Amino acid sequence: MVGAEIKSVAGVLEVSLAPRSAVLCKAVACLPFAAITFGHIVIARSAQEQAALRQHERVHVAQYELWGPLFLVAYPLESLFQLLCGRKPYLDNRFEIAARAACGGSH
Repeated sequence: MVGAEIKSVAGVLEVSLAPRSAVLCKAVACLPFAAITFGHIVIARSAQEQAALRQHERVHVAQYELWGPLFLVAYPLESLFQLLCGRKPYLDNRFEIAARAACGGSH
């Protein structure tokens, strides 16, 4: 079973995955993200990654607050646009660029 640590931090529900078996640890490690934000919920592969990426993910929470539910569509469309333009869908995504800039260029 995949366990999780769930807590509320500054109005954001943080879910840090904590797999309870070696097989699930491998599966969680293969996720295509270290952390992902859905509105006011941030899911991370581990509590350590949750802490390390907290500031970056808070930028995405703020983006969600600005865009509302449209953000959940705008973000992947922006990635698709970047891909179709021959750029990198994640690195060149304007929402990611803003999050990295807010964190001093890291993550």
